[in-house]
Amino acid sequence: MSTPEPSVGPDAPGQIPSERLREEYETLVEQVRAARTAYYQQDAPELSDAEYDALYRRLEDIETLHPEIVANDSPTQEVGGEASAAFSPVTHGARMYSLEDLFSEDELRTWFLRTAGTLTAGRPEAAPAWTVEVKIDGLAVNLRYREGRLVQAATRGDGRVGEDVTQNVRTIADVPQTLTGKGWPAEFEVRGEVFMSSAAFAELNAQRAEEGLPPFANPRNAAAGSLRQKDPAVTARRPLSMILHGVGAGPDLGVASQHEAYDALAAWGLPVSPYTRLVEGADEAALADVVAVIEEYGRRRHELIHEIDGIVVKADAFADQRLLGHTSRVPRWAAAFKYPPEEVHTLLLDILVSVGRTGRVTPFAHMEPVSVAGSTVSLATLHNQDVVKAKGVLIGDTVILRKAGDVIPEVVGPVLPLRETAAERGIELREFVMPAACPSCGTPLAPAKEGDVDLRCPNARSCPAQLAGRVEHLGSRGAFDVEALGEEAARWLVNGPGPDPAENGGRVLPEGAGVITAEAQVFDLASGTPEEITGPRGEDGLTDLQRSLGDVRVWRETRTKVDGTFVPSGRFELKPYFFTAGTAKKPSGPTANTLRLFDELEKAKSQPVWRTLVALSIRHVGPTAARSLATAFGSMAALRAAAEAGQRDRLAEIDGVGPIIADALIEWFAEDWHREVVDRWAAAGVSMEDEQDESMPRTLEGVTVVVTGSLEGFSRDSAKEAILVRGGKASGSVSKKTHFLVAGENAGTKLEKAEQLGVPVLDEAGFVTLLAEGPAAFAGEETAEGEAGTGEDAG
Repeated sequence: MSTPEPSVGPDAPGQIPSERLREEYETLVEQVRAARTAYYQQDAPELSDAEYDALYRRLEDIETLHPEIVANDSPTQEVGGEASAAFSPVTHGARMYSLEDLFSEDELRTWFLRTAGTLTAGRPEAAPAWTVEVKIDGLAVNLRYREGRLVQAATRGDGRVGEDVTQNVRTIADVPQTLTGKGWPAEFEVRGEVFMSSAAFAELNAQRAEEGLPPFANPRNAAAGSLRQKDPAVTARRPLSMILHGVGAGPDLGVASQHEAYDALAAWGLPVSPYTRLVEGADEAALADVVAVIEEYGRRRHELIHEIDGIVVKADAFADQRLLGHTSRVPRWAAAFKYPPEEVHTLLLDILVSVGRTGRVTPFAHMEPVSVAGSTVSLATLHNQDVVKAKGVLIGDTVILRKAGDVIPEVVGPVLPLRETAAERGIELREFVMPAACPSCGTPLAPAKEGDVDLRCPNARSCPAQLAGRVEHLGSRGAFDVEALGEEAARWLVNGPGPDPAENGGRVLPEGAGVITAEAQVFDLASGTPEEITGPRGEDGLTDLQRSLGDVRVWRETRTKVDGTFVPSGRFELKPYFFTAGTAKKPSGPTANTLRLFDELEKAKSQPVWRTLVALSIRHVGPTAARSLATAFGSMAALRAAAEAGQRDRLAEIDGVGPIIADALIEWFAEDWHREVVDRWAAAGVSMEDEQDESMPRTLEGVTVVVTGSLEGFSRDSAKEAILVRGGKASGSVSKKTHFLVAGENAGTKLEKAEQLGVPVLDEAGFVTLLAEGPAAFAGEETAEGEAGTGEDAG
């Protein structure tokens, strides 16, 4: 389904609607109704949530300005989809309403202050309370209990009539067949969302991939499809859960408010959300508290047990809810603040492959640029050829795109209904075929070992793509932290400019040898002129290698001025990257960023040995293992001697290393060209030995510390460093073996787990004390006494 092009805007209020506006309105009605059918009945939405919301809001805008054209069957006058004929119809005892959607803080402010004003009108002393809870992205279901037993379960349907899914809901472990406790009414209804937890969804899709089945697009579709199985045995095999968020028909539960109702339901064994807050007040301060909850769960949304798409704000007191009442479609006492969209649709233009620094060849999607979760995305990884097959995508498909963790773009799968119309839209669909040779150097691809799914380029030493990846990696924050050596700079140090992008769909395809032909040369860019690097200078002060950077040219798209605005022209020109272009008055010379590159590389030479280990791109050796190795050996020479002597057991017994990393070290140092890199860096002045600080007390010997949240006086890396240099272990996860958790701002789920396990929790001041005095400083407090000093598993 295509999204209609908006007209120039609704005609002004009071004017007779134009024929163009009436046609747009009729089209919108049909499209929204079709989208609802696909969403509620077929569990196969053709539009993303964001696209549907945009259509629906446009429909509302037109109807608000021109109420005379509102059709009786307009989707804005209905709650949801109709009940499917595949299930018996169930008439709800009380109507199930939709919620008014709010998409900005301004809309939230308008709704909140208007609603609060209604509640306090004539009674200024009243201070209404609000239940603020997460909006679960699931399938709305109504449960009916009679004499404490579950007798009926039905989907929302159109709000009045839903589908009987009783037998399927009985298979959900969270839903009690018989209530516990006492005080429940003889018969009553409760409402909630059936969903699939994030962890269960990932496991289910992994299982389907192993079985050769296409993955589900998202947890909501998976839950809805599972609940609508005609065979309850199929539903029983799906990991469904349910959380209640409301009360339907039936007598008073004996409580006066929403949050008290949740307490009562929980006491009867019914599932309620752990993510509910109570906010009091009717002014800007109360609104600020609501916004704070929205922002908190916006940051934490992927830490929760289930997917959410917003936050629901409800008047807490049932008396206030009755006072406010309902419209024909939504309650006036509740609204849903919707987060920015995380799933959108876009066209899959091609599937290309990239080669990483370890030689792994990864397919990635090249798509029409689209905005998702606040940024424009056109590329997304597809991991390997098996994942491409499992996702079932074809080049030319319209695909569902989302951001995993609000950061990483991910292709979820194809929009199958649109595949059928691809030919009519002039789109040719084709399958992806994994290349047999490395696209960067032409070497035949092969698995690293028998049984591996991933294909790799075995030309590790001279493959341009792998070299560029290693050069970029050595400048990364976890290695030498050379800010001026990012992906683009690394690419152009290693590669020539390649063909004109205008001949390749606008894509820059680097190829050929660049200035740097091996990572051993990188520090030569800083060698020989350290005293001159920090100040401006001409070419006279440059080394031969530095001067050769002036020959590096890259393709840049030119821009054309149209109506006073510069826009991309589609034409490309070769421009210098590391040097200025040069004019008749001012000769070409290093850019400010290039001079900064020289400076930062010079400073990197004095970094500790563990950073050098990370920078060498030894497989599996990250910052944690590198720190442990540097602490154990103290110098590159000592570590190299152990590896070349094949001392696997000695390496493996180091905390945080183990046999896999030990084998990787031995294999890496066995390569002559790897040893050449170490020797060349050492000759250029890179530090290969740490100075031992004998004055640093080993206050944390045998102590495991987890740091979470933001600390004012420590970055994440410096906090880890402070723990390690005192003999402690800086862990990333909380377990029974954790001795202390240091919790800063926005600590999140690690703090919750620590509290559940009884792990002592310290604030930043406590962390400083722990570093200085060790666990003995807390021996008299209410902690696991003596545990921190033993290093034993409290479990």
